[in-house]
Amino acid sequence: MSTIIQKLKNRTATIGILGLGYVGQPLLLRYNDIGYKVLGFDIDSEKVAELNIGISRIEHISNERIENAVAQGFEATADFSRIAECDALILCVPTPLSKHREPDMSYVVDTTDMLKPYVREGQVISLESTTYPGTTEELLLPRLEENGLKVGENIHLVYSPEREDPGNPDFETRTIPKVVGGHTKACLDVGIALYEQAIDRIVPVSSTKAAELTKLLENIHRAVNIGLVNEMKVVADRMGIDIFEVIDAAKTKPFGFTAYYPGPGLGGHCIPIDPFYLTWKAREYGLHTRFIELSGEVNRAMPEYVVTKLMDGLNDKNKSLRGSKVLVLGIAYKKNVDDMRESPSVEIMELIRAKGAEVAYSDPHVPKFPRMREHKFDLTSVQLTSESLGEFDAIVLATDHDKFDYDAIYEYAQLIIDSRGKYRDLNGKVIKA
Repeated sequence: MSTIIQKLKNRTATIGILGLGYVGQPLLLRYNDIGYKVLGFDIDSEKVAELNIGISRIEHISNERIENAVAQGFEATADFSRIAECDALILCVPTPLSKHREPDMSYVVDTTDMLKPYVREGQVISLESTTYPGTTEELLLPRLEENGLKVGENIHLVYSPEREDPGNPDFETRTIPKVVGGHTKACLDVGIALYEQAIDRIVPVSSTKAAELTKLLENIHRAVNIGLVNEMKVVADRMGIDIFEVIDAAKTKPFGFTAYYPGPGLGGHCIPIDPFYLTWKAREYGLHTRFIELSGEVNRAMPEYVVTKLMDGLNDKNKSLRGSKVLVLGIAYKKNVDDMRESPSVEIMELIRAKGAEVAYSDPHVPKFPRMREHKFDLTSVQLTSESLGEFDAIVLATDHDKFDYDAIYEYAQLIIDSRGKYRDLNGKVIKA
């Protein structure tokens, strides 16, 4: 048994987590809980300082959990020279899209370049960031071998895609099966040893490319089906049919149908982005992924569709969108979380503002509009009262958090644009979007 596998199995290995966000924090807590020494690396010095005194920026991860991890030996640091202290390095950094809808691999490349001078024999490096097939071999492998190390012999390289579902109480890091692909058979063996201690079920695949494509298939499957149901929503609306009634009826079929529900667009770090990673890479092989790209077009059109419904609703009341006051309910990308990544609610806010309306938002999970790479609003969440609800010409329900009082909203709002089907059985002041 190799030294690294032995250290992983007897839990004497030091685990390094690079990127302490929505993926990195649950992972570091899991390894910490089962007795590993864990070092967390991040370039955000403020986040590092907060974690070291037990402060979490993520709503569903309590300060108490971070405090307990620190008490048990967890450290966060911005000092990448400490990479040498780690036996395993797990990269959990963002992989966004550029303005041209192409993969932005700068976080992966920059992080690899930062750890490269300190990589030593005996380590295993695992990339978890969602990306296109070939990334691990094309971007990480040559960089890791620059200083004379050989992947598969004296260091090991694996790809194991993250599978987090923030806010879902039915799953946690331990219970979500983990796909692992290695660059070589030896790499795979070390990768399995790394993850089998922390995760209930390991799913080995033949290569890093297969693991990378597995992650894309999972999320493209979801994106395509959401695109289909969003298109069906538009058709059903034009025909005067309730799409939610149709979905509820269809899902009674015990085989061959999985229920997906329409909304104002796609959000989160994976679903709106991953299809473009594959379509971009497929062009290298002379392939045009028309089916995937079409679903992306449908989903990207949904914020515009919601705003069109808003304008129609105001028009029926002899009002224009320009000059109106509009409140967007829910700006996180999904219900009951504080995650703002790629949220369609923010694009709806941008469109409303661009058309000359005064826009505000209310979200019990996001008290202040956060710093974002592409969006800027100097706003805080509006407290929902009978007075505040009545002040707005229209309310757009974008994210259906459970904490909202939907009866009060309906009672005091002048006009509701419902993109989530919460008021499917009500008419009058409700416009279905």
